Order: sequence, then structure tokens, then C-alpha cells
Amino acid sequence: MPRLKIVDVSVRDVRFPTSDTLSGSDAMNPSPDYSASYVELMTDHSGLSGFGFTFTIGRGSDIVTRMVAELAEQFVGRSVGDVADMPAFMAASLEELTQDSFLRWLGPEKGVAHLAAAAVLNALWDLWARAAGVPLWQLLAELEPQQLVSCLSMRHLGDVLTPDEAVAMLEERRSGHQRRIEELRAGGYPAYLTSVGWLGYSDEQVRNLVNEAIGQGWNAFKLKVGGSLEDDRRRIAMVRELIGGERKLMVDANQVWEVPEAIEWIKELTDWDLSWVEEPTSPDDIAGHRAIAEAVAPVPIASGEQAHNRIMFKQFLASGAIGVCQIDSCRMASVNENIPVLLLAAKYDVPVCPHAGGVGLCELVQHLSMFDYIAVSASLDRRWTEYVDHLHEMFVSPVRIRGGAYQLPLAAGFSSEMTEEALAAYSYPDGTVWKARAESSNSHGS
Repeated sequence: MPRLKIVDVSVRDVRFPTSDTLSGSDAMNPSPDYSASYVELMTDHSGLSGFGFTFTIGRGSDIVTRMVAELAEQFVGRSVGDVADMPAFMAASLEELTQDSFLRWLGPEKGVAHLAAAAVLNALWDLWARAAGVPLWQLLAELEPQQLVSCLSMRHLGDVLTPDEAVAMLEERRSGHQRRIEELRAGGYPAYLTSVGWLGYSDEQVRNLVNEAIGQGWNAFKLKVGGSLEDDRRRIAMVRELIGGERKLMVDANQVWEVPEAIEWIKELTDWDLSWVEEPTSPDDIAGHRAIAEAVAPVPIASGEQAHNRIMFKQFLASGAIGVCQIDSCRMASVNENIPVLLLAAKYDVPVCPHAGGVGLCELVQHLSMFDYIAVSASLDRRWTEYVDHLHEMFVSPVRIRGGAYQLPLAAGFSSEMTEEALAAYSYPDGTVWKARAESSNSHGS
């Protein structure tokens, strides 16, 4: 890895009009425009940049993008150093992006400030992996456990997971790394498909998409629920009949129910062998999740994509409030905070099934799932990573799916770079797509 210095940054608000087709529609977000606050960290080494982003859903993306720019611009002029310097640089960057008094006042470690920190840290990890010439999952797997743990967000976890314990857990799994890498190379990492079941889709659309997916080798499907109980029961029964009894079926309520309502509603949906019910109530309500989990057992409760930070996961996992742990690569502070959650989940024997229902999230989180199997959980039991089938063409190194499984990423970096064509078309509000839509709207208005 060459010695590097960050010399400039570029930050863009990139939005895709997914509301046109209701792709991404759910009980909480009926018509989102999948979007990203996107950052490039440019170095003094020709052609070498780090790319990162955080996921948003349209309106309000400008606020997040301004915060990303505020944080990213602080790195202009910083010396990154070489490969030996990178763990210390990453640790210092994490501290600056999450523990600065200004950011803690805005957060601490939540909200817009934390989303922006995720974008910048994602870009730094991408830069590190690109400079090392390896995909991110490989960089993480090859780091010495002590080096890796030095880069992680371990603050406020010491009552259940100390840095020494984290190192010991990683050391324990090292002997099987190569075998598990070869297994991933041969068969990939299991995925489940959300794209068939957006809440705004008609029954006919769902039926056609499920049948098409079965033909492509998919064995796990997720439906959005929470609109009406009658509709949920009809749609779940339809999909279960289509996929048969052997394939997996999950449902996702996207936070809309009160706790008593969730318990009652879920009990009405248990006739169809659900692998889990996701986000049944407020993502902040740990006690509520636990009450629901106890009342509807043995149906597992899944949550975490909206959890602000690792400290919330500590409570979710330690209290038994969730039976499926769902990390998000853009909600928490990047790899630095997601790996501690992987370790916590392994300690409490809770499977990690990451959230990836948004632009670019599949590209990022595949690396974390691969690393989890290689270096942390060493298991594929009860584990699937979410997949949605749109917007991958916007990325230079898009995910590869075969037979319902993520294929091992091969390109150097975090798979986070968007194509120049995508940026030119969908940057907001000046991209060609958004300019054309604004002109069309104005002409119709006049």
C-alpha cells in the first residue's frame, strides 16, 4: 500500500425515483425514492480514492448530505500513511467522527450525525481495501485480531464484551478461515428476496415475481405487512402456496404496530410457518420487542436495521428481545460498529441476517456477511442476507447473485463506487434525470 494523503473530497446527494414503481414501499414508507449521500475521498496517489455513502429515502437527503460534507471536509490534507499506519488512522478517525463533543451533542451516536459518520467511515474502509488491493471482506479477515479490534467501537460494551474477549473470539475462529472462504467461493452466502413483496404491489405482481424467482433458484422470500390484517393473511397464504412448505417465508411490518396490536396481529399470521416477523414495533422499544417475542414464541422476532448504535444491540441481544439480529451498513458507524455487533450476536448465539433493502446496501453488507461467516459465527445456520433486485447497475462492482446466494466479491474495495453515468443522471437536483422531470413538471404546470 502506498503512503497516502487525502487531498480533496466530493459529496453528492444522489436520488433514484423508485416511488414511480412503488419499489421499496412498506407500511412506514409508502412511496420512497431510494437515495444516498455519497462521498469520494481523493488522494495524492493518481486514480486512488475511497468511496462511501449512507442510505436515505429522498426528501431530507439534502440535510444528511450537508452533514456528510461537514465531516468529510475535515479530512482534506490528512496523511493516511501506509498499510502499517492504517489501523491507527482508522481508530483516530472513528474517535473524531463519533466522540467529538459537537457530534455527541447532536447525537450522541445517532441520527443525522451518525448517518454521516457512516458515509465517511465507509469511504475510509473502501480506501484502505483499494490501497491494499483486496476486497473488504478479505482485508478484514486477514487483519490480525488485535489490529482489527483496535479499529472497532468498543466503548460502553465492556460489561458484556471486552476488547480482550473480542480478540479471543476472533483468534478462536482463525483456524478455519481458508476452508470457509473456499465454501463461499463455491456456493456463496445464502440470501432472501424482498423484491417480490413490496406493500404497494398488486397480488398479480407478487404472484408473477414469486414464480419468476422460484425459477431463478430462490428459496427464501420476504413480504411486507401491516397495511390490513385481511390483506396480510391473503397475501401470505398466496405466497406460501406458491413457494411450498420447504422454502422460507419472512414478513416485515416496518415498525407500524403498537405492542399489544403486534402480539394480536402476529398470532393471526402464524398459520404459514414464518421464519421471522421483522420490526413489529418502534425500533427503539427494547422492552416492547421482548414482550412481543415472549408472547408469540416460537415465532422469532427480527430487528436492528433502525437501531442507532451498538449499545442498543447490546440490550436487544442480552435481554432476549430479538431472535434475529439485523445490522445495517449505513445506520451505524460503518464496519467499526457493525463488527462488535457481529461479535455480540455470536456471544448470545443469535443469527445475524443483515438488512439490505435499499440502494447500495446489498453491495456493502455482503462483505460483512462474508466476514461474519469466515471469522466470527463460522455458521450458515438460520442465516440469510437480504437482497433487492434494483439499482445494482448504478455501481462499478455490483453484487453477483446465483441460485439465491451472494457470490464472493472479487474487486478491491467495499463495492461502494457508483458509475459516472449514474452520478451524472441521478445527482439531485442537477442530474439529467431530475432536470428533465423538473422541466416536464413545469411545462405541465403551465
